Amino acid sequence: MSLTNYHSQYFAYELTKKCASDSEERFAGTLVDAQVDLNPHQIDAALFAFQSPLSKGALLADEVGLGKTIEAGLLIAQKWAEHKRSILIITPANLRKQWFQEITEKFFIPCEILETKSYNADFRKGTLQPFRKSQIIICSYHFAKNKASEVSSVPWDLVVIDEAHRLRNVYKPTNIMANTLKLALMSAPKLLLTATPLQNSILELFGLVSFIDEHIFGDVKTFREHYSYLDEQDAFNELKHRLKPVCHRTLRRQVEPYIKFTKRFPILQEFSPEENEDKLYNLVSEYLRRDNLQALPAGQRSLIILVMRKLMASSSYAIAGALETIIKRLLKRIAKQDETVALSEEFAGDIDCFDEDTEELETVTATNGISPEDLAAIKNEVKDLQSLQALASSIQYNAKGRALLIALEKAFKQADILGAPRKAIIFTESRKTQSYIQRVLMGTPYGKGIVLFNGSNTDEDSRMIYKNWAIKNAGTDKVTGSRTADMRTAIVDYFKDEGSIMIATEAGAEGINLQFCSLVVNYDLPWNPQRIEQRIGRCHRYGQKHDVVVVNFLNNKNAADQRVYELLNDKFHLFEGIFGASDEVLGAIESGVDFEKRIVDIYQNCRAQEEINKAFDDLQLDLMDLIDETVTKSRQKLLENFDDEVRQKLKLRDDKSSDLLSRYEQQLMQLSKHELDGYAEFNCDSGFVLHTNPFTDLDIPLGLYELPRRSGDAFLYRLSHPLATKLIDKAKKRTLPPALVEFTYDPSQGRSFALEQFIGKEGYLSLALLSAESFEQTEEYLLLSAATIDGEMIAAEDVQKLFKYSGRVAGMLDSGEQTQTEVKDKIAEDIKAQTDIIRQDISKRNAMFFDAEALKIESWSEDLKNGLEYEIKDIDKKMKEVRKQSRTAVSLEDKLNNQKELRTLEASRNSKRRTLFEAQDKIDAQRENLIKEIEAKLRQQLTSKEIFQLRWVLYG
Repeated sequence: MSLTNYHSQYFAYELTKKCASDSEERFAGTLVDAQVDLNPHQIDAALFAFQSPLSKGALLADEVGLGKTIEAGLLIAQKWAEHKRSILIITPANLRKQWFQEITEKFFIPCEILETKSYNADFRKGTLQPFRKSQIIICSYHFAKNKASEVSSVPWDLVVIDEAHRLRNVYKPTNIMANTLKLALMSAPKLLLTATPLQNSILELFGLVSFIDEHIFGDVKTFREHYSYLDEQDAFNELKHRLKPVCHRTLRRQVEPYIKFTKRFPILQEFSPEENEDKLYNLVSEYLRRDNLQALPAGQRSLIILVMRKLMASSSYAIAGALETIIKRLLKRIAKQDETVALSEEFAGDIDCFDEDTEELETVTATNGISPEDLAAIKNEVKDLQSLQALASSIQYNAKGRALLIALEKAFKQADILGAPRKAIIFTESRKTQSYIQRVLMGTPYGKGIVLFNGSNTDEDSRMIYKNWAIKNAGTDKVTGSRTADMRTAIVDYFKDEGSIMIATEAGAEGINLQFCSLVVNYDLPWNPQRIEQRIGRCHRYGQKHDVVVVNFLNNKNAADQRVYELLNDKFHLFEGIFGASDEVLGAIESGVDFEKRIVDIYQNCRAQEEINKAFDDLQLDLMDLIDETVTKSRQKLLENFDDEVRQKLKLRDDKSSDLLSRYEQQLMQLSKHELDGYAEFNCDSGFVLHTNPFTDLDIPLGLYELPRRSGDAFLYRLSHPLATKLIDKAKKRTLPPALVEFTYDPSQGRSFALEQFIGKEGYLSLALLSAESFEQTEEYLLLSAATIDGEMIAAEDVQKLFKYSGRVAGMLDSGEQTQTEVKDKIAEDIKAQTDIIRQDISKRNAMFFDAEALKIESWSEDLKNGLEYEIKDIDKKMKEVRKQSRTAVSLEDKLNNQKELRTLEASRNSKRRTLFEAQDKIDAQRENLIKEIEAKLRQQLTSKEIFQLRWVLYG
């Protein structure tokens, strides 16, 4: 297919035009560039995020496993393409590397993980503003909070916040983290990502939404008063309507036509502890039930007992280590004769998830001095603990360790049946148990290819894996400079390429993707369903090709353990089926630590079988309100649309995005083929071999180039590739005089019945670029108009199709052979008509955006006014109650006190009444100022320039 410079220039403008914020075409270039097979729900979510140019942000709440990171990546890539490159990603620390890989490997955008080490290095280099970089900044919640003043000084184009449910309690002044970040990011457009936006309280939704935009709802008191009861249909519908512009949620069941979801296959391995293991368990249990425990600070007692119970269920090695830690701590207290509260910090060395648990700790104040009575009690307690520790240390083998070998044999056989690779991840909550499991497996058929994964990975094997990985990837984008993040990547890469079994502590349950592994072993079963789902979700997620085998262990001598497993399996449905536990059910638990505390209370306080069963029955009854189907469905309905509505929209989205992707890729390759004539060899529609570099100022390798998502060992060629950027720029800057272009209609390049009637005819054609400026951004439209020499107009969409076909320049038009006046006037009128239609469409769309924003502001101001009236109503209620108390009071003193309180309330009510109208006037003034700001952004300006004119002939 031969093209002309006119084809090339038209394609260049098509590929780079700036599209409207709500247009699917806006993401077309990003779709071409991304090294990922995008699903329609991801494109839909990305378009939703900032569909309105007035939007201050959005909450993307797709269910787990649907690729919220990809959705955010689409938006980030689009901002980057628009040269809006001041972008910040805030994420839990252990997810920083995952984000780095997703953005660099799938969207080819430079990133930097900013942490204390790199931050200080920047200052040593003289970089005084580490947050102002020519690349995307990725940092943790804590780092962003600690550097809040610097974060707030940057005019961010976009801030993405992952695991945003951590901010749900921002409405509470005591939540320092969330409030600090909210203040620092007040003026930045924000994208919040979470699978569980609504957990226990409806106020959490208020918190997340207010973090994005303070003008969606009024104050928290008014919100609570109005929306506390979602069973009231009017309030439910109103809240759903107000959330719709800012919250977007897609469910896994809604996208089944596009994504193949695999199932979970459960294996339960029972075991019977040996006599000495039972003895240890019972003795430690009795110790933990003592009323006065010198070893445990009062404020931390409940949490330390929780952790001790977890370690008891893990292994004798884990509990032996914990007992040794407690003994050492008590001996230090005896030696120093003072109090210390550092036990939680010492425990953190063995339990990777301890940092999350300690968020729930009560504050403990250290005091000096120990009474003689306490000193004697401590010495006695040390003796008891030393006896327990000696017993624990004497146990060399655990029954569960032997059961692991049996379970692995069953699991690998099942994996063979399913056609899955023989790879397994074994989860434990203790590093000491992790070492024990490694010893159990060494010398067995499973001993080769074992890799450890924990919070530090300081063992010799891990250091060697990291060293080899660093050498292999030196000088590539895979190396971030953050040793913690790079160590995680090195371990995962080793497990994928060479390993067979990964033994991971809780640190492995967040932030790594293990779709290549389909066997999950819960050596220790957490009592927190959210953590279990998180573990299984490392493997059972988007991209997993096989059914996932989930192995659990059950102590058949422990009645409480059996009831815990029953609860997790039968009520939360964690271990089998397609989706596991629903996000609504997991989210309803609110705090996993609180849920665990309920269970540990049963272990602490119940001994007999009847007591245990009664306690678990009561727990299940308490949970029914949270995990009851009708309640979870109510939560679902608040943030989702009907399945049929979603599926139809996604089908249309899929069809349209596929067409756009195909068209943009074709235009990019056709332009490149034309511009690289003599420099490259094109053997297919998706790649070429570059023999010679056409640009002396561009350093690019020679060889095979292919579009993203193609297989083969090739350089990725995409719209934002430096070579493509140069070629497009060259085509756009070329000056093209009026010429005669002969097009050849070829049905094999796509049949057009509309154009067939013009075969053998000729006429004139004009291409113009219309720029529309509004909302502080520019939209561009290509206006194509053509007519025959007889004055017959051709529809604009048919004129576009002309450039699908081969053409050649048959000569230039001299000044005497310009467009006939009559035809020229018709083309000019057609372009004006197209411009008017676009102007009207923009005006209608802007009016829609304005109405939505104005309605939001109106609702916000009404909330604030209602809040003021609620305060007066509250005082009226209190006055009514005081009058009632006064009438029933017996003593004169009580009656006088009631009258005094009544006068105080009356004064307060009168004062609030006087200030009510003044306050309402202030709110009205705020509302008017906000609307004026919107109106200023609405002003639009249209400019047009001609790109080229030509005379055309269409041959058959």
